[in-house]
Amino acid sequence: MGSTSPQAPLTTASSNESEAQTPTDIEKNLEKAKTDEHRDSPDSPSVHAATPGLEKVYTSAKDWDGPDDKGNPRNWPLWKRAYHSGVTALLSFVVTYGTSAYSPGISKVAEDLDVSEEVAILGLSLYVLGLSFGPVVAGGMSETFGRKAVYIWCTPISLLFTLGAGLSKNITSLLITRFFAGVTGSGPLAVGSGTTADVWEPIDWAAAASLWILAPFLGPALGPATAGYPIQKGTWRWGQWLLLCAGGFAWLFALFQQETYKKVILRNRAKKYGLPPPHDPLPPGFAKVKALFNVTVLRALRMLFTEPICTAFAVYCSFTFGVLFAFFPGVTWVFRTVYGFSVGQAGLVFIAIGVGCILGTGVFIFIDRVTYRPQALRLRSEGSEKSVPPEERLYASMLGAIILPISLFWFAWSARSDIHWIVPTVALAFFGAGNQLVFDTAATYLTSVYGPMGSASAMSANNLARYACGAAFPLFAVQMFRGLTIKWAGSLLGFVTIALLPIPFLFYKYGKSIRSKGSIPKSDA
Repeated sequence: MGSTSPQAPLTTASSNESEAQTPTDIEKNLEKAKTDEHRDSPDSPSVHAATPGLEKVYTSAKDWDGPDDKGNPRNWPLWKRAYHSGVTALLSFVVTYGTSAYSPGISKVAEDLDVSEEVAILGLSLYVLGLSFGPVVAGGMSETFGRKAVYIWCTPISLLFTLGAGLSKNITSLLITRFFAGVTGSGPLAVGSGTTADVWEPIDWAAAASLWILAPFLGPALGPATAGYPIQKGTWRWGQWLLLCAGGFAWLFALFQQETYKKVILRNRAKKYGLPPPHDPLPPGFAKVKALFNVTVLRALRMLFTEPICTAFAVYCSFTFGVLFAFFPGVTWVFRTVYGFSVGQAGLVFIAIGVGCILGTGVFIFIDRVTYRPQALRLRSEGSEKSVPPEERLYASMLGAIILPISLFWFAWSARSDIHWIVPTVALAFFGAGNQLVFDTAATYLTSVYGPMGSASAMSANNLARYACGAAFPLFAVQMFRGLTIKWAGSLLGFVTIALLPIPFLFYKYGKSIRSKGSIPKSDA
């Protein structure tokens, strides 16, 4: 739920030569650059300090100045690395909070703007669809200006569209501004994993990434809980005002960050000291935009349909993600219909999903610490160049795959007027935990399988599928619960998760042989 700077020799290809590169050549160059970037540099120091206490004078900007280079974000103090991870998490939380903070006001939108509730739900669906454009929005900006630019510029532009949504007087302007608020706000979601890789050592990625992933899952869970009562007592516009307040605070918190992208740091160093810039695997000018589009979109779509590992986890994650977003109108309707909850009370039910997400993250980190991490430490202590097989990442998803159908059947058959409301609410907490375990595993497994560059495309494919389902499922959720009854609508979702349940088990057993096939480079561990 990437980054670049190679150790390759500096080249001076002309603009025409660069533009003549085929997409495959560009992908190979990017793959090498990404791999080199995430490898510790063994180069000898290329910096001198003429006098103790004076600023160091760099003589090369091709790579880090050895393993202790203070410009390397991984060498920053713990508090500083934690702050930058916090920026990523908070901005990701805010943009996903905007998805569901709208949902308690759907009926009031319909009433106020004189449309059906089905049309009003489009305000939720189009915002979620906009989030799928993250790689397209952030890819070129991150490569050209760095991660910091994405965080600093995307959020305020998104908040301006949110302001427009809150001031909308008709459904057309509301839907347009909601869509573009999602598109422009999606940047932090797209570069968050890159920032995590920038500031943390590979052995800590699983824990750091899972804490970052938690934020965009907590956002949707807490949206109805915090916006429900203000909307009930006032107007649907309160969902947008709360998003503006949260976004403004997050943006102010982000203003103190520094650049973390290796390529941009070295490029700025080269400019400061008048040195040749680091090698850029991307061609210059408009060809760079085309190359990034090829990697972030076209390559992602190709992997989505040709890579079994990418396809399977995209289907799995997109379905559970779709169910999560279907719950915003669906669960609200269930609790208001069965238990007579008000809009505010129904919103509080979603706290259970947030609690489940937190518990799922904790369980994921624990499983990683007792399975994958000890093996990685052992190989490191032995000086081995081998990697831990990626399939050792899959244990958490096996647990999540079992929890998901249990939680959905539990919810479906306990949401009855003669059973206390807390029983189906607890089921939602288990759904949140199972969903978190499956997605955390997918993110770390795809990274281990495809490496830095391949995993960027694999996760882009996963994101496109997830947000497409997240946008579509709310459109039929209430009709499904109303038409099939709560029991059988929930059971239908449960049966689908049973059909998907074998995926992590099959990849654990046959993953190595599956990795040996396909055109995209993969881990051979």
